[in-house]
Amino acid sequence: MSGDLPGVDLASASRFVAATGLVVGEASGTRVTGTVEVGPDQHTPWGVVHGGLYCAVVESAASIGASVAVADSGQFAVGVNNNTDFLRSMTEGRLKVVAEPVQQGRTQQLWQVLLTRADDGKLVARGQVRLQNIRRPTA
Repeated sequence: MSGDLPGVDLASASRFVAATGLVVGEASGTRVTGTVEVGPDQHTPWGVVHGGLYCAVVESAASIGASVAVADSGQFAVGVNNNTDFLRSMTEGRLKVVAEPVQQGRTQQLWQVLLTRADDGKLVARGQVRLQNIRRPTA
């Protein structure tokens, strides 16, 4: 994976992110890609994937990219707003995740994240996350 966050192993840094099933393929300050396998473990009581999963994946992908973008300046990025639209339901399968910045500033960034079905490329959800760049705490 390209792009490193100092002292952060993306594969094991957060049990919450791990629980979403997000597997990051590429991570840079200008693009994050990955996949998510969805199925019954993420279902609502009505048998479709819960929208909260989409929100969590959107915010995670945007946060990773935005944090890589400011890592060299001793910062990381935290989400301050997440708007995720659910466009089509899913019951199971693989989602492709692509996150890219819309705007990257000194204090804030705006990222767009698309979640598409891997089998046919149809858009399942799209999100936009505004993030605040903040100084990493010192030890």
